[in-house]
Amino acid sequence: MQSPSRGRRLDAVPGPFTPRTPRVVAARRLQRRRDRDATGRFLAEGPQAVREALARAGTVTELFGTPVALDRYADLAAAAARADVAVSEVTDEALAALAETVAPQGLVAVCRHLDVPLDRALAARPKLVAVLAEIRDPGNAGTVLRTADAAGAGAVVFAGEAVDPYNGKCVRASAGSLFHVDVVRAADPRDVLVALRAAGLTVLATTGYGDSDLDDLADAGRLAAPTAWLFGSEAHGLPEELTAAADARVRVPLHGRAESLNLAAAAAVCLYASARALR
Repeated sequence: MQSPSRGRRLDAVPGPFTPRTPRVVAARRLQRRRDRDATGRFLAEGPQAVREALARAGTVTELFGTPVALDRYADLAAAAARADVAVSEVTDEALAALAETVAPQGLVAVCRHLDVPLDRALAARPKLVAVLAEIRDPGNAGTVLRTADAAGAGAVVFAGEAVDPYNGKCVRASAGSLFHVDVVRAADPRDVLVALRAAGLTVLATTGYGDSDLDDLADAGRLAAPTAWLFGSEAHGLPEELTAAADARVRVPLHGRAESLNLAAAAAVCLYASARALR
């Protein structure tokens, strides 16, 4: 049964939109970075991401859903309609074309880019910032973004040749956190370090070979100041010039026989150590 709360449709097409409907074709192009960059739009898939996107006013521009999903998540369809967002029924085939998961949950939203300039993010005087320097794996980047949000970080910076934060896998891995914190994209990580210091943040670089032990820093009270953590790629770590430029090079202590922690685990340990100290 058609619900009046589902809102309006942009194309006068009888029945649900198909993979060939122009609106679906246009949205599907957003799976490619060049089209996301050109349009300033990206896709958010699944009810959790859609819910968080709708909670950030002005973010969602269109919501696609199968009839079953629009009935199951009628509250989201109604919220979109109230925000004057186009809500369009699509076939299962069209939804599968828009989604990038094996078992999609029936909803895909077209969203506006959210990133802000670094100076604007720092003007809010965040006490905790995560910098993803040259991290190219979207799953790792999205997980660190989610962890930073959970730890209370005010901003997450994608610096240098880091992955696009609007990559579908990164958006899904963030589990909605992309819509909660200030996201910054910065071309030069060195400029980021200069700005962080000017804003009064201590810059800590994570490295397995650091000369400072995380537990020692915590015990000495050195994590109680506003802090920016630098995280590098899991394969190559931080660029040497960034590690050298940080205020301290920090290693996470390993008390067992494991050789190392993966990026997401190390980031969680560091960010929560700061979160505890700051509180």
